[in-house]
Amino acid sequence: MPPVGSQALRTDEGVAALTAERPTYLADSASIQRTISALARRNVHAEVVTSGEAAKHRLIEMIPEGSQIFNSTSETLDHIGYSNYVRGNPRYTNLHDALEQASDPAAQQNIRRDSSIAEYFIGSVQAIAETGEIVIASASGSQISAYAFGAKNVILVAGTQKICADLADAIERVRGYTVDRHDQWLEERGVSASPIGKLMIMEYETAPERVNLILIQEELGW
Repeated sequence: MPPVGSQALRTDEGVAALTAERPTYLADSASIQRTISALARRNVHAEVVTSGEAAKHRLIEMIPEGSQIFNSTSETLDHIGYSNYVRGNPRYTNLHDALEQASDPAAQQNIRRDSSIAEYFIGSVQAIAETGEIVIASASGSQISAYAFGAKNVILVAGTQKICADLADAIERVRGYTVDRHDQWLEERGVSASPIGKLMIMEYETAPERVNLILIQEELGW
């Protein structure tokens, strides 16, 4: 029988006790620099900006006019105003617009499949280790194939409170704190909590310059 609810996924000893009460804080400059250096060794280019507004402008700079894009559902992208900026924007061919306009489930599935090979796929992550691993959790896994291989370019955006000491701490953050916060967000909208369907660890990127990460010195997202 498949697991029901996010709690079924928290099998590591002690992780069940890690709830949304976990203290969060922005990483200091030394931690950020260690993370950027470790990511570079794994072929992921990372840069740091001071605010969500700066991150939004950096995204606009990085993606050429006329590009095909897909902006994944993300509290971080919503908060910095990027989701609204690209919605209906004639500057881009945005597959997310097509997804929102489609009412047929089969059509939505096809658009999600097309998005996995978008020219630019923009999203967020749940945790980043100072040792350079990036952890992504998803219910459906719809963004996983784009992150792993399919999209020509991937741009990830995350607040620096998501930086963790190492991979074990990053996974613990995802299975505890992140899942609890997501469950709360769903419940506030009258939606039942959903389990983690896919858990991805980005260890190394083989294609130079394909994956970029913008770190924001603000506490954004989960």
